[in-house]
Amino acid sequence: MRLFDKRIISHFDYLIVIFVLPLILLSYNLISETNRILANKQLIYFTISLIVFFIIFILPIRRNIRLIPILYWLGIFLLLAVEFWGVTKLGAKRWLSLPFLNMTIQPSELFKPVFILMLGHLIHSKPPEDRGYSFKDFIYFSFYILLPFVLIAKEPDLGTALVLLLVGYGILFIVGVNWKIWATIFVTIALASPFIYTNLIKDYQKKRIKDFLSEKPSYQVQQSIIAIGNGGLVGKEAEEATQTQLKFLPIATSDFIFAYFVERYGFLGAIGLIFIYGLLIYHLLSFNYYFQDDYVIRSFASGLGLLIFLNMSINILMVIGYAPVVGLPLPLFSYGGSSFINFIALFAILENLLAFRYMDMYNFERRL
Repeated sequence: MRLFDKRIISHFDYLIVIFVLPLILLSYNLISETNRILANKQLIYFTISLIVFFIIFILPIRRNIRLIPILYWLGIFLLLAVEFWGVTKLGAKRWLSLPFLNMTIQPSELFKPVFILMLGHLIHSKPPEDRGYSFKDFIYFSFYILLPFVLIAKEPDLGTALVLLLVGYGILFIVGVNWKIWATIFVTIALASPFIYTNLIKDYQKKRIKDFLSEKPSYQVQQSIIAIGNGGLVGKEAEEATQTQLKFLPIATSDFIFAYFVERYGFLGAIGLIFIYGLLIYHLLSFNYYFQDDYVIRSFASGLGLLIFLNMSINILMVIGYAPVVGLPLPLFSYGGSSFINFIALFAILENLLAFRYMDMYNFERRL
């Protein structure tokens, strides 16, 4: 059986576990200090994520990688279904209702692993030349990147859409695209920015940008900055973290959990947390050096690293008032089930590609 091969143990990447575990433990500690009910729910999400990890880890992903395009188009169908049968919450239509289960799913979250795998599959099938991808190849890949971007942005969920867009093109940048193409893109975006702001951005998104650019930040950001300042160098005891305990800091366990963390552990704690994220991201991007000929691993590891980096950066910049407020959680740290389980699923796919790479490689190459 696949699980009893000794190579699985030797090829499993334990550094990922070492970097991810402190994030989970710190997050649970903060949530339990604030709300025991939410902490108990988070334990349920942890349990579900372990089951999801094990199920995904034992799947023969590389052997069946030709099924990835089917999953990609299924994801596109679900994103289209949101437009016609989606559930609206807080002014946004992002969810689909599951019949008979009284539950909803968010297709844009479920689409992330398939999106990165699809790019890995496409890049492996069409590897770059020595001078990088040509303009024709770039257009080919852009179709698969821009299609979900448009559908998710239309929900509207511009934050998730932009993250996927940057992850997709970031993977291409790391793998290799001719520099002339990037120069053309930057110039085009600069010239088109006024049109995009005037005609393509929703009114509430313009308001977020105006609030961000105004001299006075929004109430949420003001309370977040106060909480960060209250933490000082080494932080406060739980009962002295008044911004959170007295409920001045909104959404302290999810979108603004970084502010609560700094109030508890101070500036030094914030540096330590960012350092852990930095080590994890650097480790994921280093796979481009160790697996230069395996474009599936390179693409997926790079995509996961970029996804963590963008979510982390935008969330922290939002909390300290240097970016507009958007609904992007701090990866593996903010309270919530869908985002946490989704990231664990992404790590499970990567560990699968790593641990079974020699066992599956022969059959994988024969099928291509």
